[in-house]
Amino acid sequence: MERSAPRARLTPRAQRELTEAVRWIAQEQPAAARALRDAVLGAAERIGRHPESGAVREDLAPLPVRFVALPRFRYVIVYEARPQERPVILRIVHGAMDLPEVLGRRG
Repeated sequence: MERSAPRARLTPRAQRELTEAVRWIAQEQPAAARALRDAVLGAAERIGRHPESGAVREDLAPLPVRFVALPRFRYVIVYEARPQERPVILRIVHGAMDLPEVLGRRG
């Protein structure tokens, strides 16, 4: 049996952002909230298997981070992929937010 790569790790901040988003959406649409949670966890598994798959956007963030969009939900996963280390999801941000400001590009 083939062992799968571990899922990308969520920082406490990313976990908090996911929890807050799920709670917010669940107030009106519980099924959509569960779908968002599943989409983020599925993306974390894909990031774990293919850490270099996310887009690099130096115009959005000062750090060497990658981005994966969840267009159905308008959320963006921001993560760090270091060689020989498990990827780390730093943020889960709604796409309507000013990403450069949220991620510290402007200041």
